[in-house]
Amino acid sequence: MTAGAPPPRPSPAPGGGPRTALVAGGGLAGVTAALRLAEAGFRVTLAEARPRLGGLVFSFRRDSPAGELVVDNGQHVHLRCCTAYQWLLERLGGTALSPLQRRLDVPVLDAARGRLGRLRRTALPVPLHLAASLATYPHLSPAERVAAARAALALRSLDPADPALDGVDFATWLRRHGQSERAVEALWDLVGVATLNARAADASLGLAAMVFRTGLLSEPGAADIGVSRVPLGELHDRLTRTALDRAGVRTLLRARVRAVAPDPDGGWRVTSGEGDGPGTEHRAGTVVLAVPPPQAHRLLPDGALPAPGRLRELGTAPILNLHVVYDRRVLHRPFLAALGSPVQWIFDRTGAAGPAGGGQYLALSQSAAHHEIDEPVAALRKRYLPELERLLPAARGAAVRDFFVTRERHATFAPVPGVGRLRPVARTLLPGVLLAGAWTDTGWPATMEGAVRSGLAAAREALEDAGCPYRDDSPHSTERRAAA
Repeated sequence: MTAGAPPPRPSPAPGGGPRTALVAGGGLAGVTAALRLAEAGFRVTLAEARPRLGGLVFSFRRDSPAGELVVDNGQHVHLRCCTAYQWLLERLGGTALSPLQRRLDVPVLDAARGRLGRLRRTALPVPLHLAASLATYPHLSPAERVAAARAALALRSLDPADPALDGVDFATWLRRHGQSERAVEALWDLVGVATLNARAADASLGLAAMVFRTGLLSEPGAADIGVSRVPLGELHDRLTRTALDRAGVRTLLRARVRAVAPDPDGGWRVTSGEGDGPGTEHRAGTVVLAVPPPQAHRLLPDGALPAPGRLRELGTAPILNLHVVYDRRVLHRPFLAALGSPVQWIFDRTGAAGPAGGGQYLALSQSAAHHEIDEPVAALRKRYLPELERLLPAARGAAVRDFFVTRERHATFAPVPGVGRLRPVARTLLPGVLLAGAWTDTGWPATMEGAVRSGLAAAREALEDAGCPYRDDSPHSTERRAAA
């Protein structure tokens, strides 16, 4: 990994018992670590500051003019190559609720030219599985298609774990390999912005290579898209609570972890609670901090990391989500990507969110939205409703029943060149103190897959530190890849 070799493995810490764990944070990383440790026989407490689980993957209820909606804070998808996330879905009993496409098929509409193209695969081996789609992709010229194929083959030869790649931006590499501005917009950024939350000029080549090699150039079906057909809160709050209860995890909500300190008897004392009261003290042999970098930096005891200040250098990138409810159906496919428009991706969320009063509920996912994240709702409405009418002719005569915005200002870490040296591995220099979160050194960008892999990596380190037998029963050996 780009952050270098992990520190020496410490000896087990007995305080609170070597098989007791406190997990701080109830997002995907924390939940994964808690489940894995509990299944291995640990006595686990999970403390979450919010009144719900799921972290940045959650739903809320909205009393809309179109009727009550259950709204996801943002549009999250996964791919067939996201084996760790699929492992978690299976553990939660949610696999059927978030199905994958039979085969990759992405409709791409060029608003300026009014042309619809498709990125789809066949069952042929890599890289022939995308050859027919690229050969007929109308948003690139014949010369640009040939250049794109050559660049894809060159990208396939890169090693994403090579530290040298992390210091180069993806756009520079694309230019060196003959990619035009149009090709970057219509192909590379179409995929990269959605997965990296950054445009090519702002993205580490190492992370970009990982995304394209794994998603498009590893196996024919690796990029097949999975979208939840229920609100994400159903998966990552309700079903998750049931799974934690079943595993014997003690789950505490509205229990923000305030401090982690050495226990004189060995292990760690963790204080949690709301407000300014005395809080509740927990003793544990293992502490997993599955919280954002600023909180991790504040909670980590002295000596945990060789360069703790690097956590402060990890920047963040925003995602803006626009929600529109029409009085009729205006989009006749599950999702659509757009070119030549400020609109990036449109998803039909009518079935998941509720009946929408007989109309249609669309969610627009706008990644790398630095310049728009703080704009007023009125300004966003004025800009995006005409764009939707330009992209979707059926919207021109439709009434808008509701328009609202959700904002994740710190949705992901910023995948800028050089970010690899800032991402710590799961194990710290202190016995029994571990890190988890999509921002840790998983080799993946900040995705649901990366979050789950980080939780698996932290659990593996905790089990090995406690001298517990390690049992890899995941469908695709996800833990082995998570800790690689």
